[in-house]
Amino acid sequence: MIEAWFERPHIIAFTIIFIWGLYLMVAHHNFIRKLIGMYLVQTSVIFLFVTLGTKIGSTIPILRTTDIVINPADYANPLPQMLMLTAIVVGVSTLGVALAMAVGIYREYGTLNEDEILKKLNAQ
Repeated sequence: MIEAWFERPHIIAFTIIFIWGLYLMVAHHNFIRKLIGMYLVQTSVIFLFVTLGTKIGSTIPILRTTDIVINPADYANPLPQMLMLTAIVVGVSTLGVALAMAVGIYREYGTLNEDEILKKLNAQ
C-alpha cells in the first residue's frame, strides 16, 4: 500500500497541505492564521480534484471536424476543471469577506487573538 502512495506524489502533497492547513485552523488563536489555514485546506482539495481529473494522453474536448469517429476515451473531461474554477472564485470571495470581517474585529477589539477577544467579551 505504501508503494502505491509513492506512485502518486500528488496525493502525498495533498495530504501534507491539507493537514498543515487543518493544523493552522485548529491550533492557532490568531484569526489571520486561521484564514490562512482555511485557504490551504481549500487549495489542497482543489489541487486533488484537478490532478484526479486528468488523463494521460488525452486531448482537449474540442472537435475540429465532424466527419471523424469520436472516441470519448481520447478526450479529457472538462467538468472537474470547471467545477474547481468555480470553487476558486467562491474561495477567493469568501477569503475577501473574512478578511474584511477581520479588519472590523480588529477595529472593534484592538486584537485578532481569539482568547483576548473572548476575555473582552466576558468582561462586558
